[in-house]
Amino acid sequence: MLARDWRGGELGVLVAALVLAVGLVSGISAFTARLQDALERESHRFLAADLVLRSARPLDSAWLEEAEGRGLRTAQTLSFPSMAFGDGERMHLVSVKAVSDNYPLRGELLYADSGFAPAQAAARGPVPGESWLDSRLFALLEVESGDEVGLGDAQLRVTGAVRGEPDQGAGFYGYGPRLMMHLDDIPATGVVQPGSRVEYRQLFAGDPGVLEDFRQWLEPQLAGDQRVLDLDRGQPGIGRALQRAERFLLLAGSLAVVLAGVAIALAAARFSERHADYVAVMKSLGATSGSITRLYGGSLALLGLAAAVTGCLLGWSLQATFFRLFADELPLTPGAAGVRPYLVGAVTAMVCVLAFAWPPIRRLAGASPLRVLRRDLPSAVRRSGGDYLLGFAAVVLLMLWYSQDWRLTAAVLAGMAVVVALGVGGALLLLRSGRALGMRAGSLWRLALGSLQRRGIGNALQVVVFGLAIMQLLVLLLVRTSLLEEWRLQLPENTPNHFLINIAPADAPRLEAAMAEAGLHSEPLFPMVRARLMAIDGVDLPSREDAGEDQPHQRESNLTFSATLPADNELVAGQWWDPDTQESLVSVEAGYAEQMGLQVGDRMSLLVGERPLEAKVASLRSLQWESMRPNFFLVFPPAVLSDYPATWMTSFYLDPGDKLFLNRLVREFPTVTLIEMDEVISQVRGIIDQVSAAVELVLAVILVTGALVLIAGVQASLDERLREGAILRALGAPRSRVLGALAIEFSVLGLFAGVLAVVAAEVGVGALQVLALDMRYTPSPWSWPLGLLAGAVLIGTLGVFSARRVVSAPPVAVLREL
Repeated sequence: MLARDWRGGELGVLVAALVLAVGLVSGISAFTARLQDALERESHRFLAADLVLRSARPLDSAWLEEAEGRGLRTAQTLSFPSMAFGDGERMHLVSVKAVSDNYPLRGELLYADSGFAPAQAAARGPVPGESWLDSRLFALLEVESGDEVGLGDAQLRVTGAVRGEPDQGAGFYGYGPRLMMHLDDIPATGVVQPGSRVEYRQLFAGDPGVLEDFRQWLEPQLAGDQRVLDLDRGQPGIGRALQRAERFLLLAGSLAVVLAGVAIALAAARFSERHADYVAVMKSLGATSGSITRLYGGSLALLGLAAAVTGCLLGWSLQATFFRLFADELPLTPGAAGVRPYLVGAVTAMVCVLAFAWPPIRRLAGASPLRVLRRDLPSAVRRSGGDYLLGFAAVVLLMLWYSQDWRLTAAVLAGMAVVVALGVGGALLLLRSGRALGMRAGSLWRLALGSLQRRGIGNALQVVVFGLAIMQLLVLLLVRTSLLEEWRLQLPENTPNHFLINIAPADAPRLEAAMAEAGLHSEPLFPMVRARLMAIDGVDLPSREDAGEDQPHQRESNLTFSATLPADNELVAGQWWDPDTQESLVSVEAGYAEQMGLQVGDRMSLLVGERPLEAKVASLRSLQWESMRPNFFLVFPPAVLSDYPATWMTSFYLDPGDKLFLNRLVREFPTVTLIEMDEVISQVRGIIDQVSAAVELVLAVILVTGALVLIAGVQASLDERLREGAILRALGAPRSRVLGALAIEFSVLGLFAGVLAVVAAEVGVGALQVLALDMRYTPSPWSWPLGLLAGAVLIGTLGVFSARRVVSAPPVAVLREL
């Protein structure tokens, strides 16, 4: 029977829906798994490793031995500021980075033969006795490749220029241009002494499971000032971007499950309706209900197995094709997807068969044999309330299992609830309101609106199905747009890529004049006072070494003062002060306040050098750390810090081709400290571009699933439309009139579905942005014309295309078939 139905075309829609459902779910799952693995490994270049241990004191070498014994790769770095000496009396403050042989474990180290020469990848850093200099240092120290530079008591031969480091933005030890050397040369320099301002790092890379076991073994042994860094701690901005992208990809996969389930349910319902008469003939010839159940159950099981295997092969082909087609846009080496994506596809096939296809097919056994003689008997295969509950439960469980995030599931279900709750009633109301209009319309519109009225309940359900598909596509599009917009706003063009700190008050006017003369746009100058938090509400805080993990402790921070709320800052609690206030108040960054246990009204006790400073918390602020503009944890009124010594800081954007301007700047202002962040920003922007491309690729995949649902929805009422079209044509209606009425009917259904989809999409997107993506909800007015136009044009076009048999098939053949 299965072979006969296949040859007769009965199973085409059902098999296509099931294969595409499994293929898309497994393909998206494999694609996102491999893409996520590749993005995570690519993003680990910001740490030059998978895991980093950071400390201000020497680290135990036994930890490296333990890691190597577990099969992990290791490396070490040592960073500190120092003076380098070049030819004659030339000297300059540099940021020294000493690296071991295996550095870096992730990412690429770039070097050149001389300053500003073309960069090339390096297999390792400098060997003992050699050094690489930042390109600017060649002119500042007046040296060339082959010359020597002095660092402490050692002389190092210059063999190249360091042009790029994977972990260049790992910390603010980048005071001055880079000098890179080998770790074994550090003792000969004599510059690292007890009390030196040094940062030690141990780097680890390897299998994620082994790495996590090693981390669990390592963390209990760490002192209070030693920290394990992963991507979230080492580069929180990139970590948040990847986390949001991962949630979006999980959302896409969840919506694929919903759309696939709807398509299969529609296809199964049509299959059952068309087989009701066939089963009635079988029962009139003696077939029992049990034998019919076993017959169709076995057929469906074979169909599900074949569809699962075919769908998994299709999913593998899809993800492999994506990586081949978009290799240029995603310059990553994808990892292995494993068996989970195809297990997801197999389970999806089983659940779709049992929850969406089997209930109406199972009830075929209850078809009355009297239908052979009495076609007016009600069909026994129509869905019941229990079927809808079973389908809903299956969708929820699949989404939860696939996304592993209840908030994503809840947000999507909220939008679906709006569609279902308002859809049927709203659609019926809109359809019935067209009755009066249809009585006064021309023959073409009267024919279309009359067809809408005759199938009121069925059309209302179709509007819900169409609305669900369009709603979920709009949700993906709106979330994708808001994600990309937020990432783009974080690092817009001309984002400040250099910081100047330790600006003396006397140098501030001359520095501003020099920047203006060079045509550079800089942020305003901010005063900066260094202080140490000692107590809160009179309770002394423990030192960092004595405090527990992430517990409030004494810490140093940079203070500033401002009469008005700084740009890119937003109050989240409390009030800003009067510009002329003399009261000792402070505004605290919200994350800092949460970590230190501060609230509005608390009193903070600080030390500025040897001088105490007491202040009351007046407000809490949120700010954009990714903006690359000067930001501060603690802001005071100007009168409070007027008697404390302060330096100034600013940031500015410098085109990469104007880097030599920095040499003139540091010569004219030798006491100013320059921090270069341009390479870091370039790396961050590259990762965000890759994640954005991945988001857009997954959205394109989901569009295919949405189109499948729309086609299945149109096919659900095709038999009745074929019958009506055949009767109209037999009575003399021209093909153009029948086709025009179909176009109007489907376009009206699409327009109603578009209205429903836009309202539900705004509800779902709002819930997703607030609950799942940690974003602020922003309405999208442009979604209204897009949703309405997509509904009317897309469904109108698909409807006419799918129902073209209504005007192409001979009326006699259609009436005989039906």
